[in-house]
Amino acid sequence: MKPPSRDVWIPAAVAAVLLAAAVAALAAWRAHDPAAGIAPRLPGADGRPAGTEIAAEKVAVGEIFEDSGWRPPPRPEPLPGSWPRFRGPDFDNISKEKIPLADRWPEGGPKVLWSLDLGEGYAAAAVHRGRVYVLDYDEKRKADALRCLSLENGREIWRRAYRVKVPRNHGMSRTIPAVNDQVVVTLGPRSHVMAVDPDSGALRWTLDLERDFGTKTPLWYAGQCPLLDGPAAVLAPGGKDALLMGVEAATGRILWRTPNPRGWGMSHSSIMPMTLKGKRMYVYCALGGIAGISAGPEDAGRLLWELPDWNPQVVVPSPLILQDGLVFVTAGYSAGGLLFRVTEKDGRYEARTLRRLSPSEGLSSEQQTPVFHQGRVFAVLPKDAGALRQQFACALPDDPGRIVWSSGKQKRFGLGPYLLADGKFFILDDDGVLTTVRADPDRYEELAEVRVLRGPDAWGPIALAGGRMILRDARRMICIDARRS
Repeated sequence: MKPPSRDVWIPAAVAAVLLAAAVAALAAWRAHDPAAGIAPRLPGADGRPAGTEIAAEKVAVGEIFEDSGWRPPPRPEPLPGSWPRFRGPDFDNISKEKIPLADRWPEGGPKVLWSLDLGEGYAAAAVHRGRVYVLDYDEKRKADALRCLSLENGREIWRRAYRVKVPRNHGMSRTIPAVNDQVVVTLGPRSHVMAVDPDSGALRWTLDLERDFGTKTPLWYAGQCPLLDGPAAVLAPGGKDALLMGVEAATGRILWRTPNPRGWGMSHSSIMPMTLKGKRMYVYCALGGIAGISAGPEDAGRLLWELPDWNPQVVVPSPLILQDGLVFVTAGYSAGGLLFRVTEKDGRYEARTLRRLSPSEGLSSEQQTPVFHQGRVFAVLPKDAGALRQQFACALPDDPGRIVWSSGKQKRFGLGPYLLADGKFFILDDDGVLTTVRADPDRYEELAEVRVLRGPDAWGPIALAGGRMILRDARRMICIDARRS
């Protein structure tokens, strides 16, 4: 191809300089309002003002809708039970249902009510009003897909999807939707947020955290699960102008933002609510430190306290809220655990580290968030925990260096999830073996063991609703009848 002549090249260069100056001027004009140019994208419209620069790949979030045409037969009431978010209704991974669950399994194992093939990943289920919601990755179409299924038989009712390239990196999907009667909210591997009607699948609003807020998606893609709290969806972009933010769940309008002057980034950890002396707040383990953010309503989004002491390169477990302002955080890759206390005096809040532990000095976890129950903390220890590596263990909340008991060297669980229900822990190992353990604060008592999945990488959190237990490995999800016969 012939190169351009000099008299063409010079005006083009001048034009480029003028364009850059115009863009800089526009940016300066917008600086007084960090929200300028950012709006939720509604169905059929990008929602982005003309001239706004696009730093990342443009994705038409929610563009695809497919209705199976099938609907569950009418019932007087939906199937019982709800597991509407990551870690369940009360954020503690403990089911409060009064349904007796099996201590032993029949010969041949539990009854499998349905099973489903998935794209590779660890994204798990949310359950509400007889429906199951899972954010899958369609590998053939290169698309994130929110799939709505029947809890009763696993049949797909509808799916809402969008095309986005997610190269395989130890799987793709990792997050759990948050759902209530009005909306279901998802956060995809590349930090795309989508809100839809939980019944019809109609698109409500979307956000692209990478493009809109400068979010740097973590190495193994987004692992943060969205939080629905009253009228707000709460997210942690970890971007230039928003460490956390509240979004009106019905419309996508940004309600508040927490500034991020330290430049802390998005981690794989999820936001956990906490109440101290009647004050509600959100606790988040960012890449850079831990922050406590007011949940309002009078000062929603205000930074109440921060703790830079905890700064591992990779953070997956969420903060474990204990008692009297005690919080325990943990991570893998030699990070160990940290116990700190939040205090309040005259309206001022402070977080102070009490103890830090290496993985071999006490309780810690690499991937799953521990469970606090009956004055004890329970977790599967990481692979670098020395002689206790990958064992299920119990420790004291105010002294996590003191291990009360562990499952023993013959019983290791890898990175698998666990859930507490009906006085029992149900623990899934990497290869799909489900172990039932009595929730005893003083000793390890195993009740049953059965293979329910083939594996590998059965890491997705367990969901439980109405005695139906939903589990998954890297490529398959199953629903078993966990009720006592």
